[in-house]
Parts: sequence; C-alpha cells; structure tokens
Amino acid sequence: MQPISPELREWIVTQLAAGHSVAALRQSMHAAGWRDDATDAALAEVERGAAGATAAGAATAAAAPARTDMPGPRLEGSPLYLDGGDRRVQVLQTVQHPRVVVFGNLLDAAECEGLIDAARARLARSRTVETKTGGEALNADRTSDGMFFERGENALVARIEARIATLLNWPLDHGEGLQILRYSPGAQYKPHYDYFDPREPGTPTILRRGGQRVGTLVMYLQEPEAGGATTFPDIGLEVAPVRGTGVFFSYDRPDPATRTLHGGAPVLAGEKWVATKWLREGVFR
Repeated sequence: MQPISPELREWIVTQLAAGHSVAALRQSMHAAGWRDDATDAALAEVERGAAGATAAGAATAAAAPARTDMPGPRLEGSPLYLDGGDRRVQVLQTVQHPRVVVFGNLLDAAECEGLIDAARARLARSRTVETKTGGEALNADRTSDGMFFERGENALVARIEARIATLLNWPLDHGEGLQILRYSPGAQYKPHYDYFDPREPGTPTILRRGGQRVGTLVMYLQEPEAGGATTFPDIGLEVAPVRGTGVFFSYDRPDPATRTLHGGAPVLAGEKWVATKWLREGVFR
C-alpha cells in the first residue's frame, strides 16, 4: 500500500476545511493514480483525527475538537426496536460514520395527517439561516414551502417532541421547533450542512439561542410518487421518503469531516411532506 505522507494528510485536511466533499477528494485521488485501498486508508486516517499538525487556518478549522455528549439512540446489542416512550420504534438501518439511523414506525398515519393539516395554511417559501448576517434569507438551493411550530405549540406537537427526546436521549428544551416542509414536483434542497459555519460573521448571533446544532431528524409525513430521497453524497446513501419513517444523523463538530453533507433530491411526481427537528447543544430559546 502506498505510504500516507504528511503532505497528503495536510492536503486532505485543507480540502475538507475548504468545503470539498470526501467523495470529490476520493475521485481526485483516483484520477491521480491512487488505488482504492490507499485512498480509503488515507481519508479514514485523517477523519479519525490522526492527521497531526497541518497548515494554519484551514487546518485549525478541520481539527476542531469533537463533542463527546451527543444525541442519539442507544444501539448497544444491535436492537431491532427502541423505546420512544409512547411508541415502539423500529431500527431499519444504521451507519457508523457519519452516525446515521433510519427509524420505522416513528409516526403513525394520523400524526402525519395532523401535522400536515395544522401546517398547510401557514406555509410560505422556505428560508435558510443566513450565517453572514445571523438572520434568514431565501435560498435558490431550497425550493420548498415551509413553516415552524413553536415548541409544544399543541398537543400533537408536544407528544411527538417528547417521543423524539426519549428516542434520542436529548433534553426536549435542546430542540428547535418542528419545521414542516412541502416539496412539490421539481422542488429540492441541494446538498448542504446543518451546522452553523463558525467562520461566518453572523454565526455568533445565531449561537446565542442555544449553541451549535448537533443533530438532525427528518420525518416523512407524505411520500411522493417518485423522487424526493434524502441523500448523503459523501457516503453514497439515499434514504427513501417512506411515510412514518425518519432519518437521524449527528455531527460532533461544525466541520465537513463529519461527512454529514446531505440534501433532498428533486421530487419527480406527487408531493413530499417532511417534519424536521434540529437539536442544539444547549437550551434553545
């Protein structure tokens, strides 16, 4: 196997810090003549934090310390079902890095319909958090309609939030309000990260409300006729938007090395409705 030189380690860390995906780096290394086993070994070593000292600036961002207290289900013993408090939830699929868990039977049909009905009249063009200013803005990469429920706004929302807190072992008040999104044919959300970039000037303002985001749960309320998968380009994973299921993933630091780049593939037919819960490191106010 080709040796992993300090120069290669530094290059990988710098590219990740600049926002390039692991998949893009792997393609570049293959094009340069690196074999699959050597490429995967080099990328894995850097992602484990074994890269050592690297160039200042970009390396500093890539070497940000990882959190040890993280939201997530307890999966010791590889359980098929988990306790959601008021519901037994299935474990359909898991990935180690990034930490991804696909849940079944997370919501029932009545809960899905209830969220859609309560949200429909309040939908507006979706906005994204603007880290350059600390506010919100329309984003050409996100073409859904959406709205937010206040945390505990009604009995249905409160019940689902309590279930999420139990399932993911994370305090209820460390979560943002549920966001409901509707994707019509052609609508999508291009690949992005959910954490707030610490290098952007507006991030300190955003973090005052509860600190960094550390986890995301996407729950599917209505499945489209075609398209609309949740994609993870860095690991080649697609999660089908099946009603009542959900996909959870966490990120222990705000860095591309977490491999949590994800997106919503375009809806090809029908409508997709989802509910998203973002988890913060502290109390969200």
